[in-house]
Amino acid sequence: MERKNVESILAANAYPGRGIILGKSADGENAVIAYFIMGRSENSRNRIFVEQDDGIRTQAFDPAKLVDPSLIIYSPVRVLNGTTIVTNGDQTDTVFDGMQQGGTFAAALRTRTFEPDIPNFTPRISGVVEADGSYKLSILKSANGNPDSAQRYFFEYEAPLNGEGHLIHTYQGDGNPLPSFEGEPTLVNITGDIGQFTDSVWNSLNNENKVSLFTRFISLKTGAVKTRIVNKNQ
Repeated sequence: MERKNVESILAANAYPGRGIILGKSADGENAVIAYFIMGRSENSRNRIFVEQDDGIRTQAFDPAKLVDPSLIIYSPVRVLNGTTIVTNGDQTDTVFDGMQQGGTFAAALRTRTFEPDIPNFTPRISGVVEADGSYKLSILKSANGNPDSAQRYFFEYEAPLNGEGHLIHTYQGDGNPLPSFEGEPTLVNITGDIGQFTDSVWNSLNNENKVSLFTRFISLKTGAVKTRIVNKNQ
């Protein structure tokens, strides 16, 4: 599989929706995580990321304009015993609780399905990063928009290579209804330190539709964490 430029992939797509990038820094010293959200409606755009404990949560930027919190207010990132969980919905809690009880990433997600937002049936995308830098990704989606058929895909990446990562996002692009992501996660380049990486991802997202970005570098030697949050509304 050809490794692609993450900036080019994002810049070419006006509406990838929500997205996860997992990988390893070019110097081989850090596990790398990015999670971004975009929005077309006022309700979706009225959000920011805020830090909590070892992770983040979404929050209404203007509480007076919040209409329906069910699919937009959640904890995208949580950490359990050195494992970082990142998802695009409340399945973060499903994975956290399942793993805390001795279960697996996949087993937890098999209890969930795509979002009930007719007619898009937005996929649930999820990932976990282990202390050694290995990672997993998943997408739960409908069968070409058919809500009666759920499809669950799981991808595992052991011993990731330096400067390499994988990108998965909810939508192929803009549309009505929004077309779900197809195929395997995209193999992408991971370059620069956390500041350069954060800037490159944020600046590549469509300026009208982007809402918030979270990035994290985790030292593979010490477990030390560096985090960046960018909110369009702040």
